[in-house]
Amino acid sequence: MKKTKPHTRFKSTKTKTKNLFSPRGMRDIINEEYYSFQGFFEKAQEVAVYYGFKPIETPMLEHVETFTSGIGKGTDIVDKEMYTLKTKGGDHLALKPEHTAGLMRSYIEKGMQNMPQPVMFYQYGPVFRHDNPQRGRYRQFWQFDLDSLGSDKSIVDALVIKVGMSILEEAGAQNMSVDINSIGDKECRNIYIKELTSYYRKHINGLAHIDRERLKTNPLRILDSKEEKTKEINENAPDSISFLCASCKKHFKEVLEYLEEMNIGYNINKNLVRGLSYYTRTVFEIIEQTGAEDGTPLTLAGGGRYDYLAHQIGGKKDVPAVGFSIGVDRIISSPWYKKLSPRIFKKPKICFIQLGSEAKLKSLNIIEILRKAHIPITQSISKDSLGSQLAIAEKLNVPYALIFGVKEAIDDSVIVRDMSNRSQETVKLKNLLEYLKEIK
Repeated sequence: MKKTKPHTRFKSTKTKTKNLFSPRGMRDIINEEYYSFQGFFEKAQEVAVYYGFKPIETPMLEHVETFTSGIGKGTDIVDKEMYTLKTKGGDHLALKPEHTAGLMRSYIEKGMQNMPQPVMFYQYGPVFRHDNPQRGRYRQFWQFDLDSLGSDKSIVDALVIKVGMSILEEAGAQNMSVDINSIGDKECRNIYIKELTSYYRKHINGLAHIDRERLKTNPLRILDSKEEKTKEINENAPDSISFLCASCKKHFKEVLEYLEEMNIGYNINKNLVRGLSYYTRTVFEIIEQTGAEDGTPLTLAGGGRYDYLAHQIGGKKDVPAVGFSIGVDRIISSPWYKKLSPRIFKKPKICFIQLGSEAKLKSLNIIEILRKAHIPITQSISKDSLGSQLAIAEKLNVPYALIFGVKEAIDDSVIVRDMSNRSQETVKLKNLLEYLKEIK
């Protein structure tokens, strides 16, 4: 008799799970870390609104030309770090590596030049750069930006610096100062770049390979080099302030005077150019002098004036503008961060406990009554036993528990237990809110 294999309804196969982890340089933000991010944003928003800034949110994706023409070739962002994609319709898009170019695109597209100037915005959200991930640096990271568009006045430069300092102080930064420089405008910068290029050509054999390439495309970026060989050469490089025209000198002098008047400490850093080609005149970084875990200086924010960005990305004329970005991830992970709590997060004062199917059925209605009365609670309505729910209340150190069982469901009442001494009292539901107000 021929043996046959037993019939199997389902075929058992061993499958291998793939990509069940977040992409490199990106991560989930949950629990206390999430609240820390939200708390910082709310504090930054509060300060920004006080100074007259209004919210804006630009798309996560922009046409790639918005960044290549604005940020500029010869920068790490454009040359190495942008995440780009081509849509089915043939559009070439990029995940935004920074907020400023998209903001200027919006200013032009929405005709904001016809509004009273300057227009001032804040925005907050993730940006994306295919950088080398390391501690405190991610490929998806969060920035808070402040920008003023439509005024070339030096007091606006000082304003955005002051607001940035205020936000960081509220977050817990204490030992801050400003590194600042002026890289001139189109009237005087070209003369400086020629002098700088000539200097680097004399020392080309000592430059790192990457900086030799930058010499062809964006010599200013060499001043921002992280290569040790180049850093030594940069010590004797010509400084941009010596080449400023009369107008740029006056503007820079006024910015420094405003900082002095506000008692903001600053250091003129001749090698500070920032990493993006759209900057002009004022560039600055806000530094916490002992902010890193090892006590070394930590750059918290950076920005400057970008008067030519509008024209670079396709606008008909220049738009004077100045702004900065705060790296939020770096602040959240700093030991001095105050762990600001968001307004939505309130420590629960009551743990709601239910027992039995009759009570569970009515539980959500009671929780909604408490929510409308703005009474912060915690609950574990998926649990069934009294012991497990009381254990949660004790772990969270909640002052009171509301116990709602079968008897209470029938009587339209609830037991209020004082968790500190285990005393308890039965209260009718119609009197519950009044009772809770008295024991607060």
